[in-house]
Order: sequence, then C-alpha cells, then structure tokens
Amino acid sequence: MNLPGDADFFGWVLYIAKHYGVIFLNGAGITFLLALVGTLIGCVIGLLVGVLRTLPVRRDANTFVKTLHRLLQFILAAYIEVFRGTPMIVQAMVLYYGSMQVFKVDMTPLFAGFFVVSINTGAYMAETVRGGIGSIDIGQTEGAMAIGMSHWQTMLYVILPQTLRNILPQIGNNLIINIKDTSVLNVISVTELYFSGNSAAGAFMRYFEVFFIICVIYFIMTFTCSRLLLWIEHKIDGSSYYSLVKSDMMADPSGHNPVQMGGGKTWTN
Repeated sequence: MNLPGDADFFGWVLYIAKHYGVIFLNGAGITFLLALVGTLIGCVIGLLVGVLRTLPVRRDANTFVKTLHRLLQFILAAYIEVFRGTPMIVQAMVLYYGSMQVFKVDMTPLFAGFFVVSINTGAYMAETVRGGIGSIDIGQTEGAMAIGMSHWQTMLYVILPQTLRNILPQIGNNLIINIKDTSVLNVISVTELYFSGNSAAGAFMRYFEVFFIICVIYFIMTFTCSRLLLWIEHKIDGSSYYSLVKSDMMADPSGHNPVQMGGGKTWTN
C-alpha cells in the first residue's frame, strides 16, 4: 500500500486519489446534498420568517392581537439571534446529543445535519428577506393597498417577486458558504467530504497531500455553483438588447398595428 519514502508530492497525490477517489466523491456528494437541501429549506424558512417579521398590526386592534403580535415578533427575533450568534458546530452538538439525552430522540447524523444546516440558513435568510422587503419602495405597497389588496396579496404578487430577484446573490452566497461549513458536521459523524479526507489522512499519514485533494474538490464545487448562479441571474435579468416601439398601435386610425422592428423597419398586421 505504501509508496517508497522518496516519492514526491504529486506521486502521493495521484496514489491517494486512485485509492480513495471513490470515497472522496461519495463525501463530496453528501456535502453538496447537505448544502443544497439545507439552503433550499433554509430559504423557505427565511422567507416565511422574514414576511412574518414585516407583518403589520392595525392601530385599532384589540389588546390580545397586539400582545400576540409582540410575542410572535419576540420568538422570531430570538430564533434569529440565537442561530446567528452561535457556531454551527455547537448547534450540531447540542441538537444531536442534546435531543438524544433530553428528549430521547435518536436521530441519524445525516438527518441532524440536514436539520442544523436548514435552521441555521433560515436565520440568516430571514434577515436577508426582511432587508429585501424593506428595500422595495413603499409607494408600491401603498399602491397595492389602494386598489384593495390585502397584506398577503401585496407580498405575494408585488413585493416578494422583486425581493427574490434582489436577494438571489445572497442565496447563492449561502449555498457556497454551506458547502464549506458542512465540514463542521464531522463532529457528529456525518461522512461528508472533510470526514472522508480525515479518514484517508489518518490511514496514509499524509495530511498535506490528502487535504490538497480535498481543497481542490471544495474549490471545484464552489466555483461551479458560483458560475451557475451568475448564469441564472443573467437569465432572470433578460437580454439588454431591445428596440423601442415608436408608434402607438392602439391609436392608429387605419386599424393597422405597426410594430417597430430592429434596424428601423416596421411591419403591420
């Protein structure tokens, strides 16, 4: 199994990659799955919490409704502060071992990993969503209310579509951060990429070579995701090349509808 003692760095890299390549790829797959699913669920949690934190209460509401609203805001704020203010590695330990000791819930390490990544991402996304909603001009909310829309209709049809576009870069950042931060889940024995690399390093006693391979795999995953997310952003923005229609089709008395084409040409129907 061992190479000669005078083997160079790249010789060891190729040797370890050949013997542990499948294990590294399996670990990378679990890492990406944890990050992707955790980010998606976290975005849903963050979207819900962010909208609830912007929920207004009417001035003429009764005391019970106002008290309930304050209690809800306190709980949501506490959730955000706790999970943004503590490391994910500590959250994983508390959730995995604490649930087993206190509540007698014996969850698998992988399920605990999904849960921790999701609620941790949700806390960060909640503030991102709240900030995104606040960045939309208040006149759009007032206009929607003026035509009879409720708060939830205004959020669903007017505010959130714009908010999601504005916060898309942050969603991508959270995905990339989660790809890297899932490495802390090795403390609860989740067999992600770092855990696989640590096992290989211990077997060969070649830490530099093993973690060089791990570093390259992490970079490939994060770089690919960042390029893909940029492509999605450009697709959502649409093309920057267009021609303006210079005539009013509805005002043409002849009944024809002239349409301005590229290059200054028009056609009628």
